[in-house]
Amino acid sequence: MNLNIDFNDETNSITEEQLKMLEELMNHAANEEEVESGSEVSIMFVGNDKITEINREYRGKDQPTDVISFALDDEEEGDELVILGEHLPHLLGEIVISVDKIAEQANDYGHSFDRELGFLTVHGFLHLLGYDHMTDEDEKEMFDKQKVLLEQYGLTR
Repeated sequence: MNLNIDFNDETNSITEEQLKMLEELMNHAANEEEVESGSEVSIMFVGNDKITEINREYRGKDQPTDVISFALDDEEEGDELVILGEHLPHLLGEIVISVDKIAEQANDYGHSFDRELGFLTVHGFLHLLGYDHMTDEDEKEMFDKQKVLLEQYGLTR
């Protein structure tokens, strides 16, 4: 299973080693969730100012947040897209993560920057796959799934 992941680090603070770790972690999560091979996801790393702007525009909240996911549903129910001679990848969507929040929350929770980076990336990815935490039951399911995926990969608190 291979995801096509487009990383965009507007902060220039995520290392090559961290990007490699995220690629491995995301592919692990995709395998566990049986995501179609070749699916595409974009991950953008920004500062608090940029994520506040995005949060305000799309969620009506004028404050920084840690992660925002934008799922792209390119396979609407009942729609059929046929392009002869081409196989288009499944576009999952975009994950936007605040690097400032990664550092702040890693410190608050007493674990590494890499663990928080992995947690927020998996959290955003699960949102792209349809998981949510609007109800207590949904929250438990999503957070249990995150914990298992991170532990399987070796990113523990």
